[in-house]
Amino acid sequence: MSKVKRLPDDLANKIAAGEVVERPASVVKELVENALDAGATRVRVEADQGGMARIVVSDDGDGMTREDALLSLLRHATSKIRVFDDLMHLTSFGFRGEALPSIASVSHLTIHTRPHLKAEGTKVTAPDNAAGQAQAVPVGCSPGTTVEVFELFYNVPARRKFLKSTATEAAHISEVMQSAALSRPEVTFELHRDGRLVRMFARAASRELRAQDALGGEELLSARATRAGVSLEAFVSRPERSRVGAASLHFVVNGRVVKDRALARAVAQAYGPLLEPGRYPIGVVYIDMAPEQVDVNVHPQKTEVRFENGRALYDLLSRELGAQLSRVLVIPARGFSPFHAQAPIPTTTQKSAALTDARDAAMRTTTVATDAIAEALQGAVGPGPTPGHQEGDVLPGPDFYGSLRFLGQAGGTYLVCEGHDGLYVLDQHAAAERVTFDRLRNAYASKSVPMQRLLVPETLAVSPEEAELVEENESRVLDLGVDLRRVGPQTIAIAGVPRLLRSSPERIARDLLGELTHASAYSFSGAIDLVLATMACHGSIRAGDALAYEEVQALLEALREIDFSGHCPHGRPVVFRMSFDELGRRVGR
Repeated sequence: MSKVKRLPDDLANKIAAGEVVERPASVVKELVENALDAGATRVRVEADQGGMARIVVSDDGDGMTREDALLSLLRHATSKIRVFDDLMHLTSFGFRGEALPSIASVSHLTIHTRPHLKAEGTKVTAPDNAAGQAQAVPVGCSPGTTVEVFELFYNVPARRKFLKSTATEAAHISEVMQSAALSRPEVTFELHRDGRLVRMFARAASRELRAQDALGGEELLSARATRAGVSLEAFVSRPERSRVGAASLHFVVNGRVVKDRALARAVAQAYGPLLEPGRYPIGVVYIDMAPEQVDVNVHPQKTEVRFENGRALYDLLSRELGAQLSRVLVIPARGFSPFHAQAPIPTTTQKSAALTDARDAAMRTTTVATDAIAEALQGAVGPGPTPGHQEGDVLPGPDFYGSLRFLGQAGGTYLVCEGHDGLYVLDQHAAAERVTFDRLRNAYASKSVPMQRLLVPETLAVSPEEAELVEENESRVLDLGVDLRRVGPQTIAIAGVPRLLRSSPERIARDLLGELTHASAYSFSGAIDLVLATMACHGSIRAGDALAYEEVQALLEALREIDFSGHCPHGRPVVFRMSFDELGRRVGR
């Protein structure tokens, strides 16, 4: 008996659905793209209970005849390609012919459709299994197509079990609508949720206007360039509006929204040292090129592409965007970073002053630590991550930091100390970040993060998706010592921030929103350390901050209480050692 057997159509459809239909937002994406391929100028989406109960996508596109509507429910039936070479010149969103049959295999699906020149439309009801036949009957309906999807995953309970909350699934649908709006500025999009209009993108006269509308009215800098058959249009925020991660940076390649980490890095590089590592601007970059220069058939959901000459494209984007940004932003020369800037070297009229005098003067400084710094350097701390170390890094033992003698601050960033076996150099920001992180972590575990209430709450304009995330996670965010509340469809208010953080309330809120966006993809609890690490980074002593002798001693004392204090929560080493033997070899002793 043969071991190889042909899969039943019903099972094959469900397997295809596993690739195409991940969640309700996947259904919306496929149906909206079909509407755009049909020439729609207006697309309306309705989603009930996060799309799990009902999804309706209506358009005013070309519509289908009875025969085409029935064929559309068969696997690999498509109007987008005819021969193999068509794959090399794709200008449509869909082309595999898997979307409708895959959706129909895991839901109850009906289609109402009518060509513009026909007086009568057709209603098609998909069968509940592959063995059944689709039913088609004539109906009266508006020109275009309406697809209704009910009870998604009703016959695949394991898939339904892994869906997130209604609010999270609704937020993913909003992201799909935003992406569609960015890809087609000339089309009007409506999103209705549980019977009410929640988002509308009116037809825009230009990509720039659509980008501003879709990104919540952000002030965007524009840049345009055309080189070697590649056209670039970028609309990006100023560096101070940057976010952690590239979730708010969108790329549209030949009208298709895609994800590409290399493109995101190229945009970040265009800002030079004005962006800290790991931060990206808000914005959208449009890239237009010949269809044969890009392969869109490398991902089941077509969210990734492969470029014929990716390196040249990345270099072009970084170079051209950087050149145009430099005209409106003061971008320092490469090699200089304001985040690692050296403090100015003090001058003195006594040119013959001894080095020891300078050191003693530094140690006698009377600069007093602010309350925020002092608080950040005190209190109990707990265990943290333990990344790997490299040669020269130090794994501190018991009372290690208590044995160091502070000599002075170098470059406004590094604390030079003497130990019993060599010189130790501490990165003051990494050290303070580790202390702040551990204190936040312990306070969060005990639900007692001290909060500083703002006298007048600050309001921020955010995207609808971010406003929904705040509303959904309000109580959990409050446990982090941040009081964020949704006060409008695209507005949140900041009423309180952790007392030990020195960053501005807006910066804390923006970074927290960035981490929440990533967290929504899996779980809030799984992102707690990332959230706390980000908060600690921007609430600690910075590179370039002048520290008094007393402040350094307080920092060393705080590091003594941490179980793992060799690295900051992002994995960077806190301290580096040069032994006296190595120092002797370097100077020829």
